Amino acid sequence: MKIGYMAIGHFGTTLTLNDPSKPPRKQLLDKLGASHAHKMYVDDKDGNAKHVGYVVNREWFNIYEVHDWVGTTKE
Repeated sequence: MKIGYMAIGHFGTTLTLNDPSKPPRKQLLDKLGASHAHKMYVDDKDGNAKHVGYVVNREWFNIYEVHDWVGTTKE
């Protein structure tokens, strides 16, 4: 189950975006007090562009989905 997002910036800024029902772009803009974001892309191994985050206020942020940890424990 998705519980939110994390935005990790290239200067070391880490932001938690806790509302899984809202898009991460909107939450990121709200946290930073900004009104515009550019999409950020990287090339995958096949040479295709993949959207991975946003550039806001001259800092780029990778966006990661955060899911609850469901693991098995040995007792």
